[in-house]
Amino acid sequence: MAERRAEAILLVALLLLGCSGHLVPVTEAVWLTIPSSGTKCVSEEIQSNVVVLADYYIVDEEHAHLHTATISSRVTSPYGNNLHHNENVTHGQFAFTTSEAGNYLACFWIGGKHQEAAGLTIGLDWKIGIAAKDWESVAKREKIQGMELELLKLEGAVQAIHDNLIYLKNRGGYHQYISGH
Repeated sequence: MAERRAEAILLVALLLLGCSGHLVPVTEAVWLTIPSSGTKCVSEEIQSNVVVLADYYIVDEEHAHLHTATISSRVTSPYGNNLHHNENVTHGQFAFTTSEAGNYLACFWIGGKHQEAAGLTIGLDWKIGIAAKDWESVAKREKIQGMELELLKLEGAVQAIHDNLIYLKNRGGYHQYISGH
């Protein structure tokens, strides 16, 4: 019985992952060039009750020897609530669970009075939903490993796809998504 369930989960996961495109929240790691004056922002549309984790850090090797280069950041909810604010750091982290659906905005700017003429490059590792889950802790707690852990991850991915399809259907984007593929 358990073997049949595992096979069914694997089959459904492979089918959905193959045709789902952006339905499964994943890790988004990007490099951003922050202008010498001004702000660089990224946004992500996220439904409510989703875990968000992010790390950001200066990766600009040209300015690595200048330990004076810093960045500042602010993360806001769709309604403009401040979820994170940090100033004049070389790296930082934020974590929260979304309370409303919509576009979450993370903005970065060069901090302090040490603004570089050419700007600065930062790395942003942004994880949402299933990608933010600590699978090592789950494996230890549940005393599982190998294929069983991979099936548990796939089950989580299938649930995330299902939740995202329901979200899209409720906001009217489901038919646009289906007709666009």
